Amino acid sequence: MATTATGGAFVDAVLAAVRAIPRGEVRSYAHIARLAGRPRGARQVARILAAAADPALPWHRVVRADGRIGFAPGSAGHREQARRLRAEGVVVRAGRVAPPAAEAPALDALLWAPR
Repeated sequence: MATTATGGAFVDAVLAAVRAIPRGEVRSYAHIARLAGRPRGARQVARILAAAADPALPWHRVVRADGRIGFAPGSAGHREQARRLRAEGVVVRAGRVAPPAAEAPALDALLWAPR
């Protein structure tokens, strides 16, 4: 996967990272941005996915860092993403999935976690 952060290469890297998310799993926009070489590019990842024309792209596997679906609650996009995630066995409760397991824990969680 490309680690460059230039225009078209970043878009290609984002799309490749999203395609690599296994069925039944989710990743955050920020995680995808880091994989694609632009650690502060979470919003750009969202824009790229919104503009993607590939119907086979598993865009629904990308959620906010806190596990929330990125669309407004009650919107058609929110309902569609929740439907697709549930069809893959992902538990969605009140518009939120379990935090993405494949991502590194936050530094605060590592420093302040009970021993």
